[in-house]
Order: sequence, then structure tokens, then C-alpha cells
Amino acid sequence: MKVEIKPEMLRWARVRSGLSLDSIAGHFPNIEAWELGVKFPMLKQIEAFARITHVPVGYLFLPTPPVEQLPIPDFRTMPQARFQQPSPDLLEMIYVCQQRQEWYRDYARTAGEKPLPFVGSANDANSVETTAAAMRHALKFDIEERRQLPTWTEALSRFIEQADDLGILVMCSGIVMNNTHRPLDPEEFRGFALTDDLAPLIFINGRDTKATQIFTLAHELAHIWLGQSALSDTQLSQLPDNRIERWCNQVAAELLVPLAVLRAEYQPDEELASEVSRLARRFKVSSLVILRRIYDAGKLTQQQFWQEYQDELQRLCAIPRGSGGNFHLTEAARVSKRFARALVASTFNGITLFRDAFHMLGISKTETLSTFGKSLGVID
Repeated sequence: MKVEIKPEMLRWARVRSGLSLDSIAGHFPNIEAWELGVKFPMLKQIEAFARITHVPVGYLFLPTPPVEQLPIPDFRTMPQARFQQPSPDLLEMIYVCQQRQEWYRDYARTAGEKPLPFVGSANDANSVETTAAAMRHALKFDIEERRQLPTWTEALSRFIEQADDLGILVMCSGIVMNNTHRPLDPEEFRGFALTDDLAPLIFINGRDTKATQIFTLAHELAHIWLGQSALSDTQLSQLPDNRIERWCNQVAAELLVPLAVLRAEYQPDEELASEVSRLARRFKVSSLVILRRIYDAGKLTQQQFWQEYQDELQRLCAIPRGSGGNFHLTEAARVSKRFARALVASTFNGITLFRDAFHMLGISKTETLSTFGKSLGVID
């Protein structure tokens, strides 16, 4: 059965998903005729088209394209025109994380958990140094302990573990749910925070380097301390116009690389590149963060910082990024161990429906959920 659907709705869905006519023509040879209104698709073709363009099928039957707005404040500073409208991938991850947060909030309330005192405990008028020190104390964030960790991956895992122990749901993924065909673009966003005094949640774009993810986590933690949800890009090459983003960047940098420690350890007589590399390994942060802190310490002029930053950014972009790893370890990182343990236990105890658990975890089989629960030590 053919369906008379408005051509502009098909065009809107295709453009929204970032697909060109050529790229989608292999699936739908008549797509151009559909968009011109000279031919109409079958209902099954409409359903397939909705899946490929990642749009709810009901949207395609609307008279005009809906206005899709981000459900949280957008503090990004990225100027690219192609990101003026949020991608389906970004929107879906925010919506999924909001659903996970709502579930965990109800779980925590039922379990009698108390509101977390650090959520909303700061404001952007507070001293950067004082706030970073308070965060470091609450997280049990030990600068010397990080020095001993051999890799940035282990430093990130430890950092996530510290936030999890404090009651924060930290989710880190480079794809939408478990769909490897839907990678998240770090050029669109690097992370976001969803504040809540029972279920604060941070999402980190796992497509970034591990060192960048560490700074993103620190930045989003500052948003949790402010008690403010936000979508961020956490750029360090310039001071954001938004004072809250500027403050969160400063707090994140001070949390990871205290300026007093940096000044004491920086060796100005050494070659800059080797010194940046040494300090990045010492603090387990990105070389870009170290460059920024050297600039903050007054050891580089603004022009020197800008040139060195661009050169280092270009070098980092040329380095291939790895992928893969054990599925269950990856899945736990994607959805937060704290959240995953609670959800799996609730499901196998008959409190949460399996279909709801499947939806929030992005899996489809009871066997997979059972294996995942065993890997988390939740079920025998």
C-alpha cells in the first residue's frame, strides 16, 4: 500500500540524519522522486526509511517538520554551522540518559537514599581554587596517586570510579546505545551533565581521546557542583563567552592540575614540547590542558599559547584512535556501573520489567542481561 506522505517530511528526515541523496539511494532508489512528490513510498518503505534516518515513524506523518530543541542548556562554543541543529544521535543519547536518570532517581528514593550534599553546593562566584579543593576532597582525588598510574586509560577509569563511589552516574560511550554504525561526533559535543540531588548523571563522548575525556569529566563534575544541567564542548584554546563555562573550565583545570603544583614542577629551561609531554604524563591529562596551565601560570604569552595549542592539536588529530575491548567491560562503562548494578538486580528481582531494562541498556536478550549481571557480580 502506497502512502501519500508530504515530500518535505522525507527531505527533513534525510537532512536531519546527515544523509545525502546519493548515500541513501542505495536503500531507496526512488528517494529523489519521493522528495519531489512525483512518486510515493509503500508503508514498509516508510518504516525502513524511519529506521535508517533514526526518526520516529510517526513524525513522518506530521504536516510540517517539528522544531527539535535540546532539552538541556547548550553551553557549547563550537561555531560550525553544521551543528546549529542537534543531530539525532545527540538527541537520542540525552533522552536515553534522562530515562536512565529518572529510573535511578525512583530507585534511590525507594531505597531510602539521601540527597547528595555536593550537588548545587557551589556557584560561579566561588573561588576556583576553593571549589576545586572541595571537589578533590569529596572525590578522594589524589594527585600523587595519579602519578603512579601507568596510562591515561587507567587514570580515566580511576576517576570514573571515584565519581561513582560518590554517587554520580558516569556514562561513557562513543556510539548510540550499542549501535556501532552510529558513532558520536566529538566535534558536535564532548559531554553533558544532568543534575539531580539523588541521581546526578554525566555523559562523556567516548570517541574523544582518553586524556580529553578526563578533562570532560572534570568539567561536567563542576556543573554537578553548580547544580546545573548543561551540554558542553570543553574547549581550552579560548575563554568561553559564557561565564559558567569559563568557570567550569577553570575549576576542571585546577582540579586536575593545581596551579601551585604546576608552578613548582614546571622547568622553564627545558624544551617546551618535552616539558609538556612530561607534565601530561605526570598529571595524566591532555597535553592541551598542560599548555593551558603553563599559559595560566604566566609562562607563555597569548600568541605563544595559541600557536603551540594549534600545533599540538594538529599533531593529536593525526594520531589514530583505538577501538574494541571486552563487551561487558565496555557496556558497564557505557551505562555506569552504579546504574547497571541497580538495574540488573531490580530486573532479576522482579521489580523492573525486562523490556524496560533492555531498552535502557540497548540489549535484546535475557541471556545477554544475565551474562552482564554476572560480570558485574550482581547475580550468580
